[in-house]
Parts: sequence; structure tokens; C-alpha cells
Amino acid sequence: MNMTPVVKQLLIINIIFFLGSQLVPVSYEYLAMFFPENPNFKIWQPITHMFMHGGFMHIAFNMFAMVSFGSALEHFWGGKKFLFFYISCGLGSALLHTLVNYYSFQDVMSTLMANGFQKQEILKLLAEGKIDTRWQNLVSVSEFSGFTDAYLGTVVGASGAIYGLLTAFAFMFPNAELALMFIPVPIKAKYFVPGILAIDLFLGFKGSSLFGSGGTGIAHFAHIGGALTGYLMMLYWKKNQFNKNRWN
Repeated sequence: MNMTPVVKQLLIINIIFFLGSQLVPVSYEYLAMFFPENPNFKIWQPITHMFMHGGFMHIAFNMFAMVSFGSALEHFWGGKKFLFFYISCGLGSALLHTLVNYYSFQDVMSTLMANGFQKQEILKLLAEGKIDTRWQNLVSVSEFSGFTDAYLGTVVGASGAIYGLLTAFAFMFPNAELALMFIPVPIKAKYFVPGILAIDLFLGFKGSSLFGSGGTGIAHFAHIGGALTGYLMMLYWKKNQFNKNRWN
């Protein structure tokens, strides 16, 4: 299927952002998404982060998936509905990732405060890129890693939105046969997409990711958030398929 108009525009925008970020690395400080309590967080980052990528393979894989699945969906939905779905999945991805990070961060913060540390002093040290080594004695290694990663880490990539597209494709074309390069046997979409979600979740807990640039900690929940948002939207549209917003 030929590349559709909105998919082509999204592809161009992503490439422009990627080339710009390579020429001006400081752009990550403004366009990647930071933790809400980090002073580097800006209100526009939940949108801009989905157009930023960490490396060539990251953007290449995401854009290949967007063109492959996005063009099919835009062909049936039209440009406006496709764009609304794509951005919504990206925002849903950012929301779930942030909520999980916030829970992890606040859990450790509560422990530190219960042991006499002041929240403002903790945030001040973290904002300076520092830690108090005494904190490590109060929580487990994994909890402390999640705490610092949540505050200091950034989120980039269209992976969450891509997962939404994959979910929608499987919802609309469950018997379409798909294959990954390292799986030579085609698998129906209704099995393929849940399968890669399960694999990504497993690899995410181990500190890596099937889609995206990898990562550690709980970053995989961004992908799950995009897929969940897409699934809920597809359920809603199917339920209301006989009104003006019909999806098939």
C-alpha cells in the first residue's frame, strides 16, 4: 500500500526532529520528556517527546512500523481520525509511563522522609544530579535505581504511538499474517501483537525493550500505555460504529 498523506507528514516531521537533535544536542533538554517534578519538565514535552529519538536504529524501526501499519489505518479512517488516534496513543503512553514512575518515585520519597530527610532537600540534590549515599541504606537497589531513573531519566520516541497502531491493526485485521525478521513463519495479527506485547513487557523488566531504543527500569510501561490507549479507543469506536464515527 502506498504511503498515505498524514503518515508521510509525520515521517517528515520525525526526520526533521531527528536531524535537528543531532545537530543541536541541547534540544533534548527541551523536547524530550522529563519527570514532572524535575525542573527541566515543560508542558509541551508530552507531545514533543514522541518526535524525538535516541539514535538511527531507534527512529528507523519506529518509522518503518509507522509507515507499514499507519498507512493501512489511514487508508480506512482518513487523515484526521488517524492523526487523532496516533497522538492520543502517544499521550496515553506518556501518561502511563509517568504514573508508574511517579508511584515508584513517591514510594521511595516517603521512605526517605519517614527517616528524617526533607523533601525539598532531596529534590534539590537530585536537581543538581547528586544523591545522599545514606539514601541507599534505606531502600533496595532496584527501588533506589527506579527512584533516581524516574527523576533524572528522559523519555523519547514514537514507540508508544506505534504500539497503538499495532493494536488497532490487530483489532481491524485480526487474521492478517505478520512476521518479524527473526521469525520466518507468518503469524496472525491477533496472536502476533499480544505476543510482542508480552515479550516487550518481559524484556522491559529485564532492562531492555523489543520496540524503542531499549532502556532500563520501567520504561516498558510507555509501550503498554500506547497499546492500552489504542485498544480502549478501538473498543469505543466499535461500540459506536453505526454513528458518524464508524471505524469500519
